[in-house]
Amino acid sequence: MLGRPFLLFSCRLYSPCTRSVRLDLWSFGCAVATSRRLSSMEDEVTTANPPPTSAACSAADTSSDAAGTQEKTTAVELLSGETVVREGKAAILFPSANEVFYNPVQEFNRDLTCAVITEFARDLLTQRGVKVVVPGDKERVVVSLSDDNNEVDVQPEQDNGAAEPLCSVTAGEKCEQGLRVLEGLAASGLRSVRFALEVPGLHSITANDFSSKAAALIARNAQYNGVGHLLQASCRDASMLMYEMRKKKDRYDVIDLDPYGSPVTFLDAAVQSVSEGGLLCITCTDMAVMAGNSGETCYSKYGSISIKAKYCHEMALRIILHSLDQRAAVYQRYIQPLLSVSVDFYIRVFVRVFTGQATVKNSASKQALLYNCIGCGSFHLQRMGRKTINGKNVKYSAATGPPVGPECQHCGHRHQLGGPIWAEPIHDLRFVQKVLSAVSGNPSRFGTSKRIEGVLSMVTEELEDVPLYYTIDNLSSTLHCNTPPLLQFRSALLHAGHRVSMSHACKNAIKTDAPPAAIWDIMRYVCFSLKCWLTVCVCLCSFEACFRVREDANPQSRKRHLTRFQENPQAFWGPKARAKAGGGISMDLQDKRKKCQNKRKGQITDSSQLKNFPCKKFKKGTCDHGDQCCYAHEEMETSEDKTE
Repeated sequence: MLGRPFLLFSCRLYSPCTRSVRLDLWSFGCAVATSRRLSSMEDEVTTANPPPTSAACSAADTSSDAAGTQEKTTAVELLSGETVVREGKAAILFPSANEVFYNPVQEFNRDLTCAVITEFARDLLTQRGVKVVVPGDKERVVVSLSDDNNEVDVQPEQDNGAAEPLCSVTAGEKCEQGLRVLEGLAASGLRSVRFALEVPGLHSITANDFSSKAAALIARNAQYNGVGHLLQASCRDASMLMYEMRKKKDRYDVIDLDPYGSPVTFLDAAVQSVSEGGLLCITCTDMAVMAGNSGETCYSKYGSISIKAKYCHEMALRIILHSLDQRAAVYQRYIQPLLSVSVDFYIRVFVRVFTGQATVKNSASKQALLYNCIGCGSFHLQRMGRKTINGKNVKYSAATGPPVGPECQHCGHRHQLGGPIWAEPIHDLRFVQKVLSAVSGNPSRFGTSKRIEGVLSMVTEELEDVPLYYTIDNLSSTLHCNTPPLLQFRSALLHAGHRVSMSHACKNAIKTDAPPAAIWDIMRYVCFSLKCWLTVCVCLCSFEACFRVREDANPQSRKRHLTRFQENPQAFWGPKARAKAGGGISMDLQDKRKKCQNKRKGQITDSSQLKNFPCKKFKKGTCDHGDQCCYAHEEMETSEDKTE
């Protein structure tokens, strides 16, 4: 019998609103095995559309979109209680009253994933002589935001020595040399359908879910969108499915995991079943655990102690990368991060996985322990291993340390020990610039293009070799002084000869290679210049800070007023309630909040409504308000009276 977590993850989104809908979907189970036994989960559910018999790569048919839209709207009829939700080019069937099934806030996640997989397919298929064509794309350029000009600096993409393309492929076509994609926890199949309709260069897509009802709905959605020749529905346990595809010839080129909560139960199988140089797309929505609320829980899941600090969002990214690298090292594999973002209530990482025993030995030098001062928030990193290169000889040894003393040299408080975390760069700037160029050059392709452009622009501006960050408001709170302007503080660091950047994970973040001593020296000058009551003697500073605003202190993404940090799109926009193990939905999230929390906010103030409740003092004979009492004085019917 399989473990319970797999059932919870796969059923997280499916929850029909009425019994009639459940029966209708269950009756559709002719396309999928409905038994819960393990043997029934080994059968794949394929859609009714037969695969095309075209060549490996064919030219794009401009009239196929209109014909496909007409076909998908007439081939599958909506069941009772179903509605159609459109996102991107996909039209997905949903139970109408199911709030858990579809979260519109995650559209940014799905748009970004489509953009990343498209560029990954472009790089990989170019080496195989296949050209990826995306409608609306202009000439390929590389976006650079390092220039001081207000405009984006675009340069033609250089040829990397790849073979001349023999054929071209567009989205919706099956390419024999294309990518094999797996969505392990597909639910309704929205993400997989969007892959089939929007990402070119794919050979096959497997949309898997442990729930047979969800697998049946995936098959209907594939047929409704006319992508049955690319997308196959599967009703399997995600881990078992990936474990069975560990052979080199069976591995997937792209694996996407988007569970409800932690993906830790699927990471071991994912790093084994992804192909050489393949892409792993991982989503984590247990931000509270990785951000320091439960350090012991984080260690049990990811093998790292989380700390509650201002840099918790970037630390969460580095914790999941550390966990992936440790699991890959067991099988002589290593990871190469392409893009890691922390947005809203979740984090999303895109990594490539390679095999190499020699490179795996560098794993210890890529991890670091974290020393965080509980008083002033200063932090130091301690590498877990040391790599020494002497010509062609490479020596690995234990690291020396610690980098801090028993007490903090700035405030005298103790240090917290966290980690280990990933201490190497979390982005591949060359790849990020390609994705940014594709999105900015074709903004009509995605509904969240402006936000993707803003986030990726900040990613290209971040310092690669500087882990974690400080926040200006926290520094000011430590000294009990007013918060200095962002540009002045950044300029002071630049005048002192240090590098500085912002972070996409926090709007008040300061990433710099300056030591904590230099940062506190600048803050002392801030207190002195603002004439705050609590100041530190300026004569203790090692240099004289200069707050004259520099032109390069203002990043390009800020000058261009890009959408870097989005406001809450709607009320209660965070994660929805978890679905029940049996496939049903738990109580409405708002009803649960009213029942368990905010009890005083929902009080009854209208006296006419209070007359529906009996007066407790009248029952005891102690109420002296008489007819003026706001509660009812009539005798309420007992259960015995009702039965009579």
